[in-house]
Amino acid sequence: MYLLAFIYRKLMVFVILCALSRSRSQFGSSRMSRTDGLQANTSQFTLEGKPFRILGGSIHYFRVPRAYWEDRLLKMKACGINTLTTYVPWNLHEPERGVFNFEDDLDLEAYLQLAASLGLWVILRPGPYICAEWDFGGLPSWLLRDPNMKVRTTYPGFTDAVNPYFDLLIKKVVPYQYSNGGPIIAVQVENEYESNTGTHELNVNVLMMKECVSQPHKPKMVMEYWSGWFDTWGDLHHVFPAEDMIAVVTEILKMDMSINLYMFHGGTNFGFMNGGLAEGLRFPKPMITSYDYDAPLSEAGDYTTKYRLLRNVFSHYHSEDLPKTPILSERQAHQPAVIHQHLSLWDSLQFIDKPFKSERPINMENLPVNNHNGQSYGYTLYETAINSGGSLKSNNNIRDRALVFVEKQFIGVLDYESLELMLPDGKVRKTLSFLVENFGRVNYGPSLGEQRKGIVGDIELNKKPLQDFLIYSLEMKPAFINRSTSGHWVSMRQKPSFPGFFQTKLHIKTQPKDTFVNLPGWGKGVIFVNGRNLGRYYSAGPQQTLYLPAPWLNRGENQLMVFEEKEADGKIQFSSSADYGMTVDVK
Repeated sequence: MYLLAFIYRKLMVFVILCALSRSRSQFGSSRMSRTDGLQANTSQFTLEGKPFRILGGSIHYFRVPRAYWEDRLLKMKACGINTLTTYVPWNLHEPERGVFNFEDDLDLEAYLQLAASLGLWVILRPGPYICAEWDFGGLPSWLLRDPNMKVRTTYPGFTDAVNPYFDLLIKKVVPYQYSNGGPIIAVQVENEYESNTGTHELNVNVLMMKECVSQPHKPKMVMEYWSGWFDTWGDLHHVFPAEDMIAVVTEILKMDMSINLYMFHGGTNFGFMNGGLAEGLRFPKPMITSYDYDAPLSEAGDYTTKYRLLRNVFSHYHSEDLPKTPILSERQAHQPAVIHQHLSLWDSLQFIDKPFKSERPINMENLPVNNHNGQSYGYTLYETAINSGGSLKSNNNIRDRALVFVEKQFIGVLDYESLELMLPDGKVRKTLSFLVENFGRVNYGPSLGEQRKGIVGDIELNKKPLQDFLIYSLEMKPAFINRSTSGHWVSMRQKPSFPGFFQTKLHIKTQPKDTFVNLPGWGKGVIFVNGRNLGRYYSAGPQQTLYLPAPWLNRGENQLMVFEEKEADGKIQFSSSADYGMTVDVK
């Protein structure tokens, strides 16, 4: 029995809830009688009983600040797109088991309402697995507390977790399906299943789409035409020439097919949400913070050559003139913000919960934190006592990268490539520390279910397993960032130690504008702006700047904090444009 059959059964609830919810549809009684939704009964889609070609584009609400949703969707509409597609990230909506979040930047219903108000149809892709170059493919990390977990199967531990989430999610989206006067004309319930059919088999009131084998005498659609590609740290920035992309889009449309552009606007992997690439590789390669994707609409919402060429192509498939393109917002390159205080990692431990004692190392997800849901993201510090130096072997049990210290002095790095370090000799009792980073869980492939992070097995010193650990959870949530600002910070006149936190303030006299953070001379870490985790930076590139949207800045004083692993320049710089590094064509 496959997961897809399980999801079919879950979607039967969609039918029942649809009938129950018609009396309370948010779209008005005049629209509740719609029955001629998207159909796939002939060689062409039909909608409202008329031939309909899907000109689709993907914009993920969770990769865009809510304040910019309308701007991005208006630009989509002005390009000639008639259908919005979006995933729904389970890991953000249920960060702890039974604790749901559909507010603020995660207000899915507000996003659907906005799409409807702008005249865009919606293809919803609710998961539970979404891939999307997103951490763990959108699955919540607390699933991995079960040592026998088998994700994307009918394993009871997985389906029992999906059930309450889908029950709540379906209740939220049912009022927005087409038959209730809403914008949702189709649903794809699980990513990467290679087939497609209509939901008439299930008596569901909107079309269900599954990837992606065409059937005879049915409409043809390219559900994901990749407008660009993603990037991984240490690689080059992938670009797809506009002329090549437009040539293919033009041919697809000439063949009377529908299309969905993935992505139309990529946005940003804010915080620790980037996924990892593993299929066919010796070890995972984490994605960068930007999800610009070389898409028609840039990470910051700029029009690109692809946008302008697409708009021209799509205009031929509309009977009326396309809307005018919205005016672009201004950018600002602030003067450098000079760092004035620092706080060592070791001094910051006073602002986190008490450490956990364990005879053996415990992986991040099984730590007794977050109401026993484990740690999901960030760093974990493992400390133990040693009485000698010698050969330290990880046995490939570091996930994904550890900075190793003896008495707070940096010794080296253990990761998928570096599996052994030599520790300095000495018979005095010393503290051995491992600062382990979750660099992003794999989002696709056969290793999807093996994404536990931290230290996942024994580490050996001179062939003997280390024991008696003190374990600190460094998830770097907003509460920790806010508490740490009141700590005893040290002036930059005193040489900082690494890893450490660095802070300064940015004063803005006028209404804030979008900007890009640039950190030349820094090594690797995370930057927080007014308590928000902007994302990772890394001198290995290709990404050189981090997008900082204006709605996250204040007129007046702004708090900037950087967590840096190994070196700091002493100031934070800003630019008015993005720099994604050296480029390479997508092949």
